[in-house]
Amino acid sequence: MKFTGTKDYVATDDLKVAVNASIVLERPLLIKGEPGTGKTVLAEEVAKALNAPLLTWHIKSTTKAQQGLYEYDAVSRLRDSQLGDARVSDIKNYIKRGKLWEAFAAEQQRPVLLIDEIDKADIEFPNDLLLELDRMEFHVYETGETIKAKQRPIMMITSNNEKELPDAFLRRCFFHYIKFPDADTMGRIVDVHFPGIKKRLVEEALRIFFEVREVPGLKKKPSTSELLDWLKLLLNEDMSVEQLRERDPRKLIPPLHGALLKNEQDVHLFERLAFLSRREV
Repeated sequence: MKFTGTKDYVATDDLKVAVNASIVLERPLLIKGEPGTGKTVLAEEVAKALNAPLLTWHIKSTTKAQQGLYEYDAVSRLRDSQLGDARVSDIKNYIKRGKLWEAFAAEQQRPVLLIDEIDKADIEFPNDLLLELDRMEFHVYETGETIKAKQRPIMMITSNNEKELPDAFLRRCFFHYIKFPDADTMGRIVDVHFPGIKKRLVEEALRIFFEVREVPGLKKKPSTSELLDWLKLLLNEDMSVEQLRERDPRKLIPPLHGALLKNEQDVHLFERLAFLSRREV
């Protein structure tokens, strides 16, 4: 079981090493990186490459660790008992399996379990999963049974660094930071999504894109996904290389900038730079 990348996902060598190391160590792979660098998509592509089932647990600010194990619906059981429903005699009818339970129950092949954006949850959330990550088991108090993983799932955990994760949790993970792609890697990513696209257009678009990212004071740098959206618009508008070259991205706002700049502060920054540029002329 080894990940070598897929035709739809450009994985760097160090990323492949990290994925395979976590599989061998049977430890969760904790992935950090700028938003839009493909952290979530990685789990999907690993599952595809290994022909493994994918289970995704999207974390929100209100998510509790217990929800990943199971939830007991006491309200529904009470209502059914009032209605005389025969199902109330078996409490298992009111226990809903969480994503961890589903992953532990997989028999035929190690599933890929994605815990997406773990840093969105409460600071205690990672600590509440320590025992389950270590022993790969948990207890269901309502039924008295212990659920043990039939085989360790391939666990991938993403974080956008919104919160610091506890040291005890970090010790149980293999860590990898996805660096923002350089121009060559980004060109390969573009080729995957837009096969046959004109190379001169890509070269000019990448030049503008990376120069936009380097503008001092930018609140949110455009990401890979935003570059792909921008290219799609450029192709739809049949934008020529010459039209792109008419503008200095350090001074003037790029065409169709709404795909790249996602808040009013950054738009105003480019407008001020354009105003200063005109005054200098």
